[in-house]
Amino acid sequence: MTALKAHVPLRAITYNLLLGGLHAGDDTRLRAQTEMLAHLGPDVLSRQECTGWTNQHLRRLADELGMVPVDMAPTRVRRAPGPPNGTTLLVRPSSVRVMDHWIVGEGVFHHALIRAWLRPVAAGDDPGSDFTAFATHFSWSSGDARLNEARMLTDYGGPFPGAPRGALLLGDLNTPDREPPDWSLVPANLQSRYRFVKSGGAFGRADRRAVQVLLKSGWRDPQTDFGDPEAASVGYAYSNEPVPWRLDYALVSGLAVSDYFIHDTPGARELSDHLPVVCDVMVGASS
Repeated sequence: MTALKAHVPLRAITYNLLLGGLHAGDDTRLRAQTEMLAHLGPDVLSRQECTGWTNQHLRRLADELGMVPVDMAPTRVRRAPGPPNGTTLLVRPSSVRVMDHWIVGEGVFHHALIRAWLRPVAAGDDPGSDFTAFATHFSWSSGDARLNEARMLTDYGGPFPGAPRGALLLGDLNTPDREPPDWSLVPANLQSRYRFVKSGGAFGRADRRAVQVLLKSGWRDPQTDFGDPEAASVGYAYSNEPVPWRLDYALVSGLAVSDYFIHDTPGARELSDHLPVVCDVMVGASS
């Protein structure tokens, strides 16, 4: 057995691609997204809206990133015709080994939840630094649906039987992190996605329960410790919804974080309506 002699730095990224990075079969945007991600250098990568992807897309893009696919899970509910949405999880085999993985939460998640049991390559056969990585995409439809999905993950906010102590949660959680400057900035027909709906149908404040219940359960949000707490991952792409919100999250449990940021550049803003969220952790180090 090889013991892990030092804490291993790993980079985790979550990124919503917007319609698979494709447009009428043209993968120009997807290739540019892949180049951007390659520059950022993830060891663990969660991608949402892999719309229209085949296994060939997944394998080719994994090769270009020097990564291997863990799984690609299709959305459970399709609300419009067209190619299916998908959520993927990839790892860099030179730094992380996949000990096991599952698609879980079937029948609960609108999109998907992928769970992987991972081990740093540097740990050899020592399970002491194993950790869990979750890749997910919470429901767009309502705070109630997202809260139900979040409850599938609260157990991992602390020690849980049969699971490694450390955990990463990477995904588009579709949950506002703040009130908007003015609710008139959000089209009326979209407000039910983000707000409490009172018994008479009137709207209330932003529904943040899905993330709040995760944080109350022990998950930590690195954005509270690093960089600009007001940094947003959406709000720049649509003139009729210019709301700076963070809907994309990298949460940690039982892991130390060494850096965290939202990759916000003019080039990144051209590639999707979401920005990549980057979280550097030290595996083998607890918070």
